Amino acid sequence: MQFVFNDTTADDFDSCGSILRMSTFNVTPITTGYGFPVTCKTASLTAGPRGPMLLQDAIFLDEITHFDRERIPERVVHAKGGGAFGYFECLYDITNFTKAVVFSEIGKKTEVFVRFSTVGGESGSADTVRDPRGFSIKFYTEQGIWDLVCNDTPVFFIRDPMLFPSFIHTQKRNPITHLKDMDMFWDFLSLRPESTYQVLILFSDKGIPDGFRFMDGFGGHTFKLVNAVGEAFWCKFHFKSDQGIRNLTVEEAERLAGTDPDYSIRDLYNAIDAGDYPKWTMYIQVMTLEEAKSYRWNVFDVTKIWLETDYPLIPVGRLVLDRNPTNYFRQVEQAAFAPSRMIPGVEPSPDKMLQGRLFSYGDTQRHRLGPNFLQLSVNKPPDVTIMNQQRDGKMNYYNQDGAPNYFPNSFGGSQQCVNTDTTPFEINDTVDRYESGDEDNFSQARIFYLNELDGAQRGRLIDNLANSLKNAKEFIWKRAVNNFAQVDREMGKILENKIRELLA
Repeated sequence: MQFVFNDTTADDFDSCGSILRMSTFNVTPITTGYGFPVTCKTASLTAGPRGPMLLQDAIFLDEITHFDRERIPERVVHAKGGGAFGYFECLYDITNFTKAVVFSEIGKKTEVFVRFSTVGGESGSADTVRDPRGFSIKFYTEQGIWDLVCNDTPVFFIRDPMLFPSFIHTQKRNPITHLKDMDMFWDFLSLRPESTYQVLILFSDKGIPDGFRFMDGFGGHTFKLVNAVGEAFWCKFHFKSDQGIRNLTVEEAERLAGTDPDYSIRDLYNAIDAGDYPKWTMYIQVMTLEEAKSYRWNVFDVTKIWLETDYPLIPVGRLVLDRNPTNYFRQVEQAAFAPSRMIPGVEPSPDKMLQGRLFSYGDTQRHRLGPNFLQLSVNKPPDVTIMNQQRDGKMNYYNQDGAPNYFPNSFGGSQQCVNTDTTPFEINDTVDRYESGDEDNFSQARIFYLNELDGAQRGRLIDNLANSLKNAKEFIWKRAVNNFAQVDREMGKILENKIRELLA
């Protein structure tokens, strides 16, 4: 017998527009995990109708022991999210900058999976909170997986990864009360003024995107591009929404948090299911290695941007999402991204935060999913045969048959490749721990506040900041106001007056 749900009617949707139908499936006999046919799935094995259960009920044991282990550790950050499959199409020639196969020729299409997410909340949190959004892209190329792990903002809160665990702790729950704590939140941010630019973006209208389709994505970090003749360039990646930018008001976000906390995931799924495929145009900014030495800001500082007036956006291609996942856990929850997964033609830069993430992401995936998570279908390149000397470990179902598990060897198997390693670079400096907190932390935030926001947007930004800061202790909010006053003196005065008005 076969059940088919291919014809959509009004009855297929709930009040929020969610599709209720399931995929087409065949009815087959129930079995245990080890294949034993199950004749009764509604009763356990007992001694008499009211007697105790028997330990020999292998069907119940198979069921309950799997159930007890169904939940894997959620992501430390970016726990709540949704995703979809699609493709990237190269529309412009940038082979003078990179040999990456994704950009090898105009018209080339590369399959992708994209996961969007909020950052600080748990897996069950609302989609409409004021929070940065993750925008991670997995390119399935013939030279392996390229993970471009983006956010919806071009900068970040901190520039040194040593501070990352502490920063994330302040965005989570107080270990004493298990409550979100504005003292923790603002205490850290006000003590690290390099966060000012990102904080202004977060509390502006852009802090609550209207779903995932109406926001941009930014690689944030500086990356190195290398072309076929070995020339290297510094690069930043941008994805501009073809749908335009739309944000939610505070009132809309609060209403949706109570009535439809999965608003962004639902919106993405339903748009793709209806054939309204989300699209983004990809751009790059490119700087020569020589130009980077004299640029007015540190080009490897993720708390700053490269001004587009200095380095204009260069169009590259189009990202299109046209296929929904068929199983959320297998294809979205088990999707594992890591900035360290690059392909020839794309390499790391000295960006400290990027360097920290090169290790951290893979490490957390091995904790969440086990050492063989790259064998999961969503994480492996479809057209590349994986050959190396890695064997065994939990849940290994591709153990490379009888190929030697050591190198070098005299029996064949995998061999070293040529011309795919990273380009050489020089390091000639003094090793030390360099505190970066006293660098220029306000000039780009000033440009954002004065030049990118109109009067009404600045007013809403100040209202949002004041409504958050009023919940912090006085000495903390005063320190935060002092930071904002260094962005713009008048802004600092208005913000302080607003907080005092709210506390009166």
